[in-house]
Amino acid sequence: MLIPLWQRGLGILIYMLPWSDAIPFGRHLFLEFPWLQWISLPALPIFFLERGIPFGSLLIFFLLFLGVTRNPKIPYFLRFNTLQALLLDIGLIVISYAFQILLGPFSADLIPRALSSTVLVGVLTIIVFTTIECFQGKEPDLPGISQAVRIQLY
Repeated sequence: MLIPLWQRGLGILIYMLPWSDAIPFGRHLFLEFPWLQWISLPALPIFFLERGIPFGSLLIFFLLFLGVTRNPKIPYFLRFNTLQALLLDIGLIVISYAFQILLGPFSADLIPRALSSTVLVGVLTIIVFTTIECFQGKEPDLPGISQAVRIQLY
C-alpha cells in the first residue's frame, strides 16, 4: 500500500518529540564541538513548546496519545509512528531521571559525559533510521519497541 506524502511527512515530524528530549544529553558534546548544535534545529520548535507551556511535555504526550494513537479515524501509519515516538520518549525520560539520580553528583566526570553523549548519538541514529523509513513509506522496525506498538494498536 502506498503511503501518501503528507503521512510520510507527519511521520517524520513526530520523531522530533524524542529528539527534543535527547538534546540535553548532548550538552557536553555541543560544548566540545559547537558545529554539532545544528543537528538540534529540527527539534527546537517542540523543545520550546514543551518548556514554554506549563506542563507542556505532559500536554503534548496526552494530546498525541489520546488524540492520535487512540483515534481509529487517523491512518495506521501515523498512529504507529506516533506511538513508537512516544515509547522512545518515555525511554528517554526514564534515562534522564536515572542520570539525574545516579550520576548527578558526578556529571563533570568522564564516564557520565561519555554515557550522555552515547545516548545522544544512539537517539540520533534511531531518528535518522526512522526518518529514512518514513520517507520511504515503511514502518520503522525498532526491535522490541515496534512489537509493543503493534500489540497496542491491534
